[in-house]
Amino acid sequence: MRLAFAFVSIALLAQARPFALDDLAKLTRLSDPRISPDGRSIVFVAERPNYNDNRWDAELILVDVASRTQRALVTGLPDVSNPRWAPAGDQIAFLASVDELSQVVVLALGGDEPRVLTHAPRGVRQFAWRPDGGAIAYIARDPTPPPAERHNNAFEIGNDAYLTSAAPVASHLWVVSTAPGSKEPRRLTSGDWSAATSLSTSTVSWSADGRTIVFVRFATPHSGDTDQSTVWLVDASTGATRALTGRTAREGVAAFAPDGKSIAYTYPREGHPANLDEVHVAPAGGGSGRVVTRALDRHVTEFAWLPDGRALLVLGTDGTRSALWVQPVTGSAAARRIPLADVASAWEVTAATSGAIALVGSERARPPEIYHLASPNAVPRRLTDFHAEIAGRALGRTEGFEWDTDNGMRADGVLTLPPGFSVGTRYPLVLLIHGGPTASSTEEFYSRAQLLAAQGWLVFQPNYRGSDNRGNAFQRAIAASAAEGPGRDIMAGVTALVRRGIVDTTRIAVSGWSYGGYMTAWLLGRYPESWRAAVAGAAPISLLDMYNLSDLNVMHRHAITVSPWVGNRLGAWLAESPIANAWKIRAPTLILSNTGDARVAVTGSYVLYRALRDNKVPVQFIAYPGPGHSPSDPVRQRDVNRRWIEWLAAHLR
Repeated sequence: MRLAFAFVSIALLAQARPFALDDLAKLTRLSDPRISPDGRSIVFVAERPNYNDNRWDAELILVDVASRTQRALVTGLPDVSNPRWAPAGDQIAFLASVDELSQVVVLALGGDEPRVLTHAPRGVRQFAWRPDGGAIAYIARDPTPPPAERHNNAFEIGNDAYLTSAAPVASHLWVVSTAPGSKEPRRLTSGDWSAATSLSTSTVSWSADGRTIVFVRFATPHSGDTDQSTVWLVDASTGATRALTGRTAREGVAAFAPDGKSIAYTYPREGHPANLDEVHVAPAGGGSGRVVTRALDRHVTEFAWLPDGRALLVLGTDGTRSALWVQPVTGSAAARRIPLADVASAWEVTAATSGAIALVGSERARPPEIYHLASPNAVPRRLTDFHAEIAGRALGRTEGFEWDTDNGMRADGVLTLPPGFSVGTRYPLVLLIHGGPTASSTEEFYSRAQLLAAQGWLVFQPNYRGSDNRGNAFQRAIAASAAEGPGRDIMAGVTALVRRGIVDTTRIAVSGWSYGGYMTAWLLGRYPESWRAAVAGAAPISLLDMYNLSDLNVMHRHAITVSPWVGNRLGAWLAESPIANAWKIRAPTLILSNTGDARVAVTGSYVLYRALRDNKVPVQFIAYPGPGHSPSDPVRQRDVNRRWIEWLAAHLR
């Protein structure tokens, strides 16, 4: 019987086809899993691509933890997101677009229609239930002030992106009763400072007694001042505010402990912007408290209090896989790692009052699903099966590997083999470089990597110095060199792959988006003989443009730690910019960019295009009209992947 089953499995595998562009229509985006107060259900958002109307159709779905049965609670409302359970578990509040503005909507589980709770004139950014369920605190943008003179809409530029067309306005905290027919919302805070910028918004967290709210206060609403962020508290009755620590910058993501006596928040090690984020715990009465995750030596991407208040649930990336730890907040006890079994990458991790954990996770050969852990001692259990069909495709096998760098460190990356990979055969190699740079590639299912592997190519995703997965020294190493150091790391990874005897060295391509596009452009000019073809998406060609034009602008972060205009620094900035070596590029290059990209000015793509055209290098520049750092709609996202594949296929034959 076992032998017959083995033959059937092999036959089915032989019939499976590789992952293809039309499979993108079968991918469902999952977010915000939240466990009910009784621990029996999880609510989450599922978004499916609608290519006819070019939008994402969202549903609010409830899944029963025991039986895994699902039912849709809300369908047809646009832009559904951020579901949050009422403390009693009888209602769910969420954000949805109402008259094209994001508002708080409340759904009673007894079967009533959803009720629009807020009517903020500029929309709601974030919200949280009061612990007794009688009110919700939310963050909303202030109205745009009228012009001082009729028909004159001139405004003063601050630390803003080059596309800014009006002075940014502050966002502030409000409180509204959840009782039907209640009074108008009550404003809690005001001033020139802001509870949100275009890059970030405060998380709202109530104390256990419902008297105080902790949030992150930004010095101004200008995007370039986003790092001037500090943890503040506001009295929910009087509106009186006070700072928690007395620092002036770089604090973030604050949350009250379950008993309301302590507050956890993030802060980069020693306050340096290039260092990894750590979690500090401070007394609610004030003070900076103590760092509790120093021994982990990993960048904290998310954290949540566990119900006893004695430990935090901490998420980060360790090597080429996600890692989840239980971190005690007192004493000297070390963090305990929670085994994630087959889950290679996890995000949006939440903890319930019962101690259960919910997360969105992806396995190597399965796109994201919802997972549940009954306790921090349990193994993840998959509750959903949105991607069974994709998991049945003939997918490329994904594996992590490491290599030595020239600065005495170890780097790592992810290799995806083509379906049907055969030892002894040499394959074309495509580099797929992550952005950030404070990010990392993991062994999770990645649709673009699988699409490229399905063409019969090796796909290499390198984690260069500056990535957030190998500790503070590795992350901060990029501060000394924005491009040259990471470039050497990547080339050392390519060399390590070549030594394995699986790479056709005459057919190697490089590609990436954002910082990945920056490294693509750098490698094309710095190592011009190495590449057969390239795709550069949203590629910053000049670090000067990133400082002067981007929404990040003056924020000192990663490799950009000082102004280029103070002292004799201009040459050093240009030396680490791809524009310095653009004239050397010889590989046929596809350039992709959004015209309204506030993060990476589209002007850089024009510069790269002109440099290649003038040097008779085959080049094509495709621009997508509209705002955003990359196309967000399903039709144009599919088009990006199609062009990426077709360009490389034409030049790797």
